[in-house]
Amino acid sequence: MSRLAPPRPWTPLSDDAWLALASYVLPRAPQGRRIADLRARMDAIFHLASTPGDPWRALPAHHGNPDTVARFFRRLTHAGLWHRLLEALAKAPANHPLRSIEHAICRATRRAARIGGMPLLLLIRQLGLRSALNGPPWLLPDPLLSETLARLPLPRLEPTPASIEALRTHLKSREALSKAALGRRHMPRTVRWAWP
Repeated sequence: MSRLAPPRPWTPLSDDAWLALASYVLPRAPQGRRIADLRARMDAIFHLASTPGDPWRALPAHHGNPDTVARFFRRLTHAGLWHRLLEALAKAPANHPLRSIEHAICRATRRAARIGGMPLLLLIRQLGLRSALNGPPWLLPDPLLSETLARLPLPRLEPTPASIEALRTHLKSREALSKAALGRRHMPRTVRWAWP
């Protein structure tokens, strides 16, 4: 079932939400040293994710160095944090603490979409979390549609003029569906950021 997370303004992580989130976040840097304040970094990520279109340098100073937070965000994305959180959200009951920050997780996942690539997009579509898509679904690539099209056999027709015309129509329809499966190459920012 497809659903949109209800929008919520940014607020710092509550104790319950942090406890639910902490087990998914990497506690150490790649060099092995412990990260000082994970909760503050996640607050910074969620704060910036709640303001669509703002670059990392727009992060308020009280959240720390924007470059450090951006590096941490990329590291979490490469480690599959957003994949795991989306799967946890899909399985979580309505009263689970992760549900209180579902909108923030989906907004952060939108920022991770370029880094996470097609596997992240496919997971979002499979789970039906439309809020995590960084644009309207009908403008984004649809891997499931492309796989379905690849499995469709061509119709077997007799070599008559009417059947050849039917085959042409079938191939034109298939071409249009293939273009739709690829999504738009360029999506205007106004469309992307207006998406809830």
